[in-house]
Parts: sequence; structure tokens; C-alpha cells
Amino acid sequence: METGFTLQQLEFFLAILMRIAGFIYTAPFYGLRNVPIRVKVGLSVLISIIMFNVLPYEPLEYTGVIGFALLVAGETLAGVVLGFLANIIYQILAFSGQLLDMEVGFSMVNEMDPVTSAQVTVSGNFYSYAVMLMLMITYMHHHLIEALVDTYKVFPLGKVSFNPLIYTVAAKFMAEYFVLAFRIILPVFAAMLIVNTILAILAKVAPQMSLFVIGVQLKVLIGLAVMIIMIRMLPGISQLIFGKMMEIIRDAITYMQ
Repeated sequence: METGFTLQQLEFFLAILMRIAGFIYTAPFYGLRNVPIRVKVGLSVLISIIMFNVLPYEPLEYTGVIGFALLVAGETLAGVVLGFLANIIYQILAFSGQLLDMEVGFSMVNEMDPVTSAQVTVSGNFYSYAVMLMLMITYMHHHLIEALVDTYKVFPLGKVSFNPLIYTVAAKFMAEYFVLAFRIILPVFAAMLIVNTILAILAKVAPQMSLFVIGVQLKVLIGLAVMIIMIRMLPGISQLIFGKMMEIIRDAITYMQ
């Protein structure tokens, strides 16, 4: 029995690979900088092979080399946009950690994050890795791949069309960016508000006290205590972040049909 792999099938496979590779390189968890390039390439090829055998084969419609190049570029851009938008939601954790450290007093302590190659605060790094761990434990990273696979049902290969209004998806969630970050650190913010109120009262009652020295130590101790209590909230925070990831992906897909 002879089996063949035609040029049209190769084009079909490459179109699948480009969309998946674009998503893998920009999505959270998969697109981390400390993930080796070989792992990203291997995972992209493996998923593409599976999808090639699952999706019903349909010859791609294009005109000439330029038409095929535009088709492949569109598939790549679709994966990149979906992964990038999901990554925007994940970066809320770093921003919320920065706001938290400004309240507690750790804002001067920055460190280089090998994942993003940027200066991040201690709490931002803690929340990022903690939620990433929750993402792995609950297999939520599998659902990201499922969401990508479902895009082939919504807009098949070669049928990607970008609506110019797709920028409204990012604009909508950027408006919620600060609200979500504030919701995550709300217990610490409330505790620091109470501490500042108490210190203000003491400054009036006993002005001879060195409240600056007391306040710095008191904020750190209370902030760490509240953060320890907030560890129980990590499953809820991870569910909130993942839910927003799925929501922004669904909204973006509606502008690609």
C-alpha cells in the first residue's frame, strides 16, 4: 500500500504549525523566556502533527507565492494575537505585586525576573510564580491549548480575517487592568489603610514618638501577616486570572471570523 504526502498537504500542515507556534511563543506558561527554544519548537510540531491528523483536510485557497505568504502570515498573526492578549492578563499579577510592595514598603527591593528580563518587585514575582504553580496543578494550561484548538472550528485555516476593531478587546481589558490588580491586593490595602490611620492618630496624641521608625516596621510586619493569610486566596486569584484569559481569547476570536 502506497502512502504519499502531497505538496498541498504540506502547505496545510505548515498553516497549522504557524498558528500553533505563534500562540506557543507568546502565551503565558508556554512562552516563558526560560523555556528552551527546542521545547517550544518540539511542542509546536507535536501539536501540529496531532491537529493535522484530526482536522478534515481542505485544500488551501490562495493565489501565487505572495498569496501563500499572506495566508501563512495571517495564521501566525492569529496565534500571536491570542497568546499576547492572554499574556496581558497574566501580567496583572506583576502589577498587583508592585502596588502591594508600594503599600508595605518593599518597592525599593527589585530583582531581575529571568522570565520577562525586567525589574520586578518581590511580591510581584511571588504572585507570578504562585499562580503559575496553581495553573500547572489544576491543568489550566491544557485548557489554553483546548481554546487554541477550538479556533480551528470558528475560523478554519485560510479563513482568518482581522476586524480593525480588534484593538477594542485590548482596550477593554486594559481598562480593567487596574481594577483587577486592586482586587487582588485589596486585603493588604485595607490593612495598610487602618495602620496609616492609627499612626496618624498617634502622631497627634504623642508627637514626641518617632512614628517613622515604628511605622516602617509595623507596615512590614502587618503586610507580611496579611500576605500569609492571603495564601488561602491563591486558588481564587488563579481562577480569576484564568477566567479573564479565556474571556479575552473568546472576545478576540469574535473579531477574527
